[in-house]
Amino acid sequence: MTNYGAISTSSHGSPVVDLDSVSRVKQQIKDGLATRRPWRVMFDFHSVGIPRSLSDAFSRIKKNLVYFQTNYAIVFLVVIFLSLIKHPTSLIVLTVLVFVWIFLYFPRDEPIKLFSYQVDDKTVLVCLSVITIVLLFLTNATLNIAGALLIGAVLVLIHAVVRKTDDLFLDEKAAMAETLA
Repeated sequence: MTNYGAISTSSHGSPVVDLDSVSRVKQQIKDGLATRRPWRVMFDFHSVGIPRSLSDAFSRIKKNLVYFQTNYAIVFLVVIFLSLIKHPTSLIVLTVLVFVWIFLYFPRDEPIKLFSYQVDDKTVLVCLSVITIVLLFLTNATLNIAGALLIGAVLVLIHAVVRKTDDLFLDEKAAMAETLA
């Protein structure tokens, strides 16, 4: 018996959007963006102070860059976005790049595998940064982008130097050991 006008439920027709995969990607994006540290922790004014020595400054930079890595990436992207408001082509390229960043950097549960090699987060971060810079330079907004990168780097370095690291823990075990001691 044929049912004319009925909607086919077979998988042989046109491709149907898999709602499970969409919701999984949506959850991965939320989880990836959740790796950022709370902004109130990043801008806790009680944890601001001048380093005692040059080695203390370098130690703070190293620890803060690791701890606030996602936050710093967001700061760079916002500064670049604000600098490109008057360049719509560059802004469109940046928007596409933001989606690439979200897809490749933020929501991943496991490392990227490329030609059976495992690519770590730092390599992905550096590659995406270089691709972002190159593509935005090709849109003829070089001076704006260079200024934005300089401003972003200065903001990140100033924060990384003056933000004390005494209350930052990279894992839960270290935090528990510190509170028990």
